[in-house]
Amino acid sequence: MAQQVLPFYLVCDESSSMSGVPVQAINDSLPKLHTEIGSNPVVADKTKFCLIGFNHQAQVLLPLSDLSSVSSIPGLHADGGTDYSSAFDLLYTTIASDVAQLKANGDQVYRPAVFFLSDGQPGDDWSGAYQRLTDPSWPLHPNILAFGFGSVHAATLQQVATVRAYITDGSMGPDAALREFATSLIQSIVNS
Repeated sequence: MAQQVLPFYLVCDESSSMSGVPVQAINDSLPKLHTEIGSNPVVADKTKFCLIGFNHQAQVLLPLSDLSSVSSIPGLHADGGTDYSSAFDLLYTTIASDVAQLKANGDQVYRPAVFFLSDGQPGDDWSGAYQRLTDPSWPLHPNILAFGFGSVHAATLQQVATVRAYITDGSMGPDAALREFATSLIQSIVNS
């Protein structure tokens, strides 16, 4: 049966600099985010969730799935450096493939949403792949909310976000950022 679907991508930098508190806080928060979104039946019926880890390999940890069918969420592991170019290319091709499959099923697809968590620095090379991902001429270019950790460079984070950028300053941790994102996601779907 055809339905309206919001593809929701949670994308996290898994570089070694994210090890310890940042990645552990995200891993602790992901099940809560899943429960919070899934507890609203209107939202759960419309949202499909995908988890992508950005490390030196850049990999889809959880393919786009119905929230009701996700029994557990894979943990993130901070290891090695991040190849942002291949990571953004992976996000681009994953969104394109997922939306093509959804449309083949007859579903109507909302503009994809991406929640991007990173400690990115000015020297990180993501410009080319990122420009392709966010090119307005690409009908699937996603709405991106970015949240930065540690020594993240503010200007770098703001370049990534198409909606809003947060930087952790002690007043908001990843759990609060994830909850706020879930709330805004729920409101946007309920009001649509």
